[in-house]
Amino acid sequence: MNDYFIVLNSFYWLDLACGCLDSFLCRDMLPKTASVPQFCNSPTMIVMVGLPARGKTYISKKLTRYLNWIGVPTKMFNVGQYRREAVKIYKNFEFFKTDNEEAMRIRKACASAALKDVSAYFSKEQGQVAVFDATNTTRERRAVINSFAKEKGYKVFFVESICDDPEIIAENIKQVKFGSPDYVDRDIDDAMEDFVQRIECYKANYKSIDDEKDRKLSYIKIFDVGSRYLVNRVQDHIQSRIVYYLMNIHVTPRSIYLSRHGESELNLLGRIGGDSGLSPRGQKYANALATFIKGQKISDLKVWTSHMKRTIQTAEALGVPYEQWKALNEIDAGVCEELTYEEIQENLPEEFALRDQDKYRYRYPKGESYEDLVHRLEPVIMELERQENVLVVCHQAVMRCLLAYFLDKPADELPYLRCPLHTVLKLTPIAYGCKVEPFFLNIEAVNTHRERTAPQISNIRNRVPAHISRHQTFDIVAVFVGKYKRNSPPEKPSLLWGSPVSRLPSAVESCSIDHH
Repeated sequence: MNDYFIVLNSFYWLDLACGCLDSFLCRDMLPKTASVPQFCNSPTMIVMVGLPARGKTYISKKLTRYLNWIGVPTKMFNVGQYRREAVKIYKNFEFFKTDNEEAMRIRKACASAALKDVSAYFSKEQGQVAVFDATNTTRERRAVINSFAKEKGYKVFFVESICDDPEIIAENIKQVKFGSPDYVDRDIDDAMEDFVQRIECYKANYKSIDDEKDRKLSYIKIFDVGSRYLVNRVQDHIQSRIVYYLMNIHVTPRSIYLSRHGESELNLLGRIGGDSGLSPRGQKYANALATFIKGQKISDLKVWTSHMKRTIQTAEALGVPYEQWKALNEIDAGVCEELTYEEIQENLPEEFALRDQDKYRYRYPKGESYEDLVHRLEPVIMELERQENVLVVCHQAVMRCLLAYFLDKPADELPYLRCPLHTVLKLTPIAYGCKVEPFFLNIEAVNTHRERTAPQISNIRNRVPAHISRHQTFDIVAVFVGKYKRNSPPEKPSLLWGSPVSRLPSAVESCSIDHH
């Protein structure tokens, strides 16, 4: 917010300083890209600790996906992948023996290369969190990482996964290692035996984080995939978010069913938002959904809806109890509620152009953005991670946000994910991702999806709304803040949190826009 505040209140003086007569907003002095929210006051390394087959990579991938979804730039660095690039052909567990000096040299070099890439990610790619996925089972290795982080000014948070349950370990080996590049085309029994021996190699020097010796470290210990937790010295907001997330996830097999409501009356008219009921075809879909769910024979299924009529009417046909979540309500289109896209383009051309340019961060006047919606849905994601089998009856924008989380889709793709009416998506979390099965229930419906295109715009002025032009100096501020006069410098700096003024930097980016 402060960046935008400075930019906004500097426009008047920039115009005088550079002598630019063409436009009040000097194009040479505007930011080229929208700034990324800073959730960390310094870069943070999440360092995994634990023996093989303890779910470290599973946790790393989920944590990376979650942090990116909520808007924290995060990247995972898997040291095993560095080792595979250095040693193209894996032979057997002897590579991991502590007395194998050549292998130890290679493994240390791989860890150093990964740390170097972490540094580059923070300095050159403006990353905020790096997940360092390796065993890190010795105190010496963890000390090296700590020294590296201290020298660079990074914070460190350790995540140790401890598991002694033989059934859980055996299941982890089956789920993960049979798909490992190390065991391609290997006999299953041979792969199992080799991997068990690899674990024994690590056990020889494994030292868990010590509650007394390491009391100054920040860490969480996860015992037996979540049966118990131990948390120590959480340093900041982002670490508390990580702890909260890790204490909510589980590995119990389950399925999540996502469905939009049946076709609504406003869908038929091509109008967005509103709170209309189902159309006749929408009611048919509700009945078809009930038949489909019964056919799935799901035990202990929970059903969630929004507070809006169309999702409630869809769920009522199921004939089972359902929970209403206000957080699942459709994105608030503000002043554009119940308008068609054609009406928005004709009556609010500036807003239409702004939304085209950055659909994820664009906020409807008096409404929400997709970015706002993601943060509204975070409690839903947390509860979905805690639950087993759930059917979520929701809306297009909401379904896109949920789907982007489970499929690890970036923010720029999220608003364009296909979520057609009268289709159920069955999501089944698996070892390192999520399996998706679509079921079209054979009830016709209107198509509400709008494709993204990229028209070529030759002049930047065409991408800047008219209300930011030189001849309307402070109109945009007058509209949203109401403290300024046309063609007069601001008397007192003022900016409302979350106001559309925060969209100014992205409104004048030099890249071509995407049309939805």
